[in-house]
Amino acid sequence: MVIDDAIRRLFAAAGCAGSLSVLDVDGDAQVHVGGDEPVIAASVLKVPVALEVFRQSCAGELDLRERVRIGPEGRTAGPTGFSLFADEVEVSLGDLVTMMLTISDNAATDVLIDRVGLGRIAATLDGLDLKGTAIPHPLRGLLDGIGEDAGHPGWAELTRAAATATPEQTRVLEERVRSSRALLRPEETLRTTARDMALLLRLVWRDEAGPARACAELREVMARQLTRHRLAMGFPPEVGVAAKSGSLFGVVRNEVGVLSLPGGRRYAAAVFTRADRPRDRENEINAAIGAAAALAVEHCQTGGA
Repeated sequence: MVIDDAIRRLFAAAGCAGSLSVLDVDGDAQVHVGGDEPVIAASVLKVPVALEVFRQSCAGELDLRERVRIGPEGRTAGPTGFSLFADEVEVSLGDLVTMMLTISDNAATDVLIDRVGLGRIAATLDGLDLKGTAIPHPLRGLLDGIGEDAGHPGWAELTRAAATATPEQTRVLEERVRSSRALLRPEETLRTTARDMALLLRLVWRDEAGPARACAELREVMARQLTRHRLAMGFPPEVGVAAKSGSLFGVVRNEVGVLSLPGGRRYAAAVFTRADRPRDRENEINAAIGAAAALAVEHCQTGGA
């Protein structure tokens, strides 16, 4: 199809491979480019984690006001939020969801996964018929797996080795990280498909992914994500964007979200990319994510004309 070729050329010109699914939230129009290909999900899978939290809250199984303590020992590593704190913090479950979705806090995510349970998240995904999506372990499992693939007992040992590595040792470690299961084998890590994530978002925006209150709460927090340089790049300021991004080691760059156009049309978009060269052409790839979504939305609006 012409739209498929145009989107694939756009990704290639930016220095990446990509897959995409865009669905009309309120209608039948859709575009899929590699939409059923398994992909490394990275942090976009924080969306189904949040959905499960809100579902259990609506069922009376947990209280979003419940306060938890997060100590420095065993806290999941990450580049933002509580992952960076040196001291113990106390926070509510509801605020952990905010930290997870707005700034992609890994420590907050794993506390929530431990609280709601991997089995319950899997059951919800299965009940929504999202067969290509799986969270086989918390984020600390993903990081420890990378450490193991790099020749160390886990992530903590890898980071300590990297801190004192010579330039040649650093090069070897980076090569081992880039060849790890977390970056090369979706079937062994956090995985999804573009179609699954677009379908999930359409269900959330139609109040069909759980109780209406749970869906509304998830929509509200996703609208507050700080990242605005992927999907939003393809659209004018008057288009509302509620999204969740995901990145991994300069190779994986993803974003999923719902675009609310003036006039009321809504489109669920899921775009996943893999850079041809690690940490190269980041701005171009980010822009391509938005541009590809914009092409697909235009195609949906015009009926392919």
